[in-house]
Amino acid sequence: MTTSDRGGIVDLRSDTVTHPSPAMLKAMYEAELGDDVFSDDPTVNALEERAAELLGKEAAVFVASGTMGNLVAQLGHLGRGQETMAGASTHMVNDEQAGHAVVVGTSIRQMAERADGTWDLAELEEAFRDPNDLHEPISGLVAIENTHAHSMGRPLSLDYTHKVAAIAQAHGVPLHVDGARFFNATVALGLEPRDLAAPADSVSFCLSKGLACPIGSLVVGPKDFVARARRGRKLVGGGMRQVGVLAAPGLVALSDGPDGMIDRLAEDHANARALAEGLARLDGIESAGGLAQPEPGPLDPGRVHTNFVVFRVRRDRAQFLEALRGRGILMVEYQHGTIRAVTHYGVDATDVERVLAACTAALRETSSAKAAAAATAPTT
Repeated sequence: MTTSDRGGIVDLRSDTVTHPSPAMLKAMYEAELGDDVFSDDPTVNALEERAAELLGKEAAVFVASGTMGNLVAQLGHLGRGQETMAGASTHMVNDEQAGHAVVVGTSIRQMAERADGTWDLAELEEAFRDPNDLHEPISGLVAIENTHAHSMGRPLSLDYTHKVAAIAQAHGVPLHVDGARFFNATVALGLEPRDLAAPADSVSFCLSKGLACPIGSLVVGPKDFVARARRGRKLVGGGMRQVGVLAAPGLVALSDGPDGMIDRLAEDHANARALAEGLARLDGIESAGGLAQPEPGPLDPGRVHTNFVVFRVRRDRAQFLEALRGRGILMVEYQHGTIRAVTHYGVDATDVERVLAACTAALRETSSAKAAAAATAPTT
C-alpha cells in the first residue's frame, strides 16, 4: 500500500493506519480455518507457535488488540486487590480506560519516568509493598513499555530489562513487557527478539502497528500463564471463531522471507530520522518538551531511535495541522502540546521529502495568518 493507493495522502498519525501487503491479502484469502475457541483453527495455532518460538517462550495466545493483550496478561498474572508497578505515562496507565481496575480488580502504582523511559531502580525497590502490612495492597506485577511511546518511541535496553526483571524476581513478582512496538525495539537495538524477551515472564506485542497487519496482538509466556490469559480472553469477550483469516497476515509479518515485516522496520526508523533532521532545519519547529525532549531548544534528531517524531511548532498547533491536512499530510496532536508523526509501511523517502515541503509551507502560512490577525486586531 503506497501513498498513491491512499489517494495521495501521507498519513503519519500512527503506524496503525497501515494496510495489509499483497502477500497478507493472499494469505487471508487462502487461510485454512477452524474454530479458535476449540483451539482447532490451524492458522491461529501456527501463528501462536511462531510467536512463542520467535520470543523464546513456551506458548502464546492471539488476541484482538494490544489493550486486550495487556488486559489478559494482567488477568493471567494477578489476583483481585493486587497492585502493578507501571510507568506513569504508559499505555496501561493512560490509554486503557483503567481496565486494570474495572476488569482485573487491581491497582497501579505509577512510577516516575526519566527522559529515556526508564525508572530509577532504587525507586522501584522502594515501590514494593510490605506484605505484612494489612493496610497495603500486595505487589503482584511489574510492567514496562518497550518501545516507550512518550519518550519518542525509545527502545529500552536489554541491560535495563534484565535489571528490572532481577528486582521483580527478588520480590517474587513477574515482569510483563507491553511490547506494542516490541520489534521496533529489537531492530533499533540490533537484538534477536528472544534475547530482548528473555528477562520477561510475559510479553505482549501488536501485529497491527509497524508489522502492518489489519488487526491483532499476541501474548507470550509460560504455558500455565497463557492458559490463564486465554481464559481471561474469553471472559472479556475475546473468544474468536474462524479467525484464521486475521491470523494469516500475522504469519506473513513474522516470517523470515521477503514478505516478512520485522527487518523492514529499519526503513521506518531511517525515514523517521530523515524527517526529524529535516524538521530541525525549519524555523518554527522546536523540541517536544515532556519526556520526548525535556530540554528546550531545537528539535534534536538524535533522540529519534525508532519510528516516532514528536515536536512543537511556534504557531497555532491546530492551524498548522489543518494547513498540513490541506496539503494531503496527516499528523496528530500529542501530549504536552506537541505533534506526533509516525513512519510506517507505505511511507517512503519520497513521502518524507513531500512532508517536509508541506511543513515548510504550513509554517509560512500559519505565520502569515498570525501576522495578519495581529495587524487587524483592534487597539485600545
